[in-house]
Amino acid sequence: MAIPDYQTIMLPLLRFAGDGRIHTFREAVYALAEEFSLSEAERTELLPSGQQPIFDNRVGWASTYLKKAGLLDAPQRGSIQITERGKEILSKNPQRIDVQFLDQFDEFVEFRKLRRDKEQDDRNKQLRLETPEELLETAHQSLRDDLSANILSTIKNCSPEFFERLVVDMLVSMGYGGSRKEAGQAIGKTGDGGIDGIIKEDKLGLDIIYIQAKRWEANVGRPEIQKFAGALQGQRARKGIFITTSTFSKDALQYASNIENKIILIDGHRLAELMIDHNVGVTPITKYEVKRLDTDYFTED
Repeated sequence: MAIPDYQTIMLPLLRFAGDGRIHTFREAVYALAEEFSLSEAERTELLPSGQQPIFDNRVGWASTYLKKAGLLDAPQRGSIQITERGKEILSKNPQRIDVQFLDQFDEFVEFRKLRRDKEQDDRNKQLRLETPEELLETAHQSLRDDLSANILSTIKNCSPEFFERLVVDMLVSMGYGGSRKEAGQAIGKTGDGGIDGIIKEDKLGLDIIYIQAKRWEANVGRPEIQKFAGALQGQRARKGIFITTSTFSKDALQYASNIENKIILIDGHRLAELMIDHNVGVTPITKYEVKRLDTDYFTED
């Protein structure tokens, strides 16, 4: 049979997870390939990029959409587990789960809000005025936005200790802290007056940056930034980075911009963007190279 589309995969995937156990993504791919009676050629057929099997890619997108609707969860990296909402949906014996079905859930509607306009544009692409390069950029940004959301969701399920290591990895990848070993010894060791750790500004350690890392859901307000600023003054420090998985209030942002000490605020969205830019917690699967005609080459003397 033909390789099923990602929406057709949604209900079988939810049923596979219906036993309540934690399953790896690879287990799900194998079980679904068996259910759809895919041949070996169909299981291994690659995307045009040649970097990933088509079926794996579609199972991945089905999993992402079910997670956004709250029907699946990812208790561990690279895993899936059905939620109470997912069990409730299965008990109603739906005939099909697709994008239209998932629109009944507010979380999914929010996730889809920006994508819906793009999909409508795709249905009318004959009338679009964008160049092929612009279409490629739009598709790339859409994939990046999805990845950013998945990164942030995964971070929030990690332990505080893992989050501290993640912060170290990101800062080292950006050129701070010298070696990974040196940086890792600083984070999570001080616990002094609102400071979670310190890290070198450069490999020579010409200056020190103090760090506060909060794996929060709630909005970070001005009092937390004031506390951090006070801790910096107590250390006679000039620079600090406050990293959170949530967001900062308007008062917090304004306060940080007005004080003498330099405090950089990194919210959850910015954190995910930096991780993507510096290849922390993500794996490149393909690269597209856009070329243009070299007119100089064809110029005859």
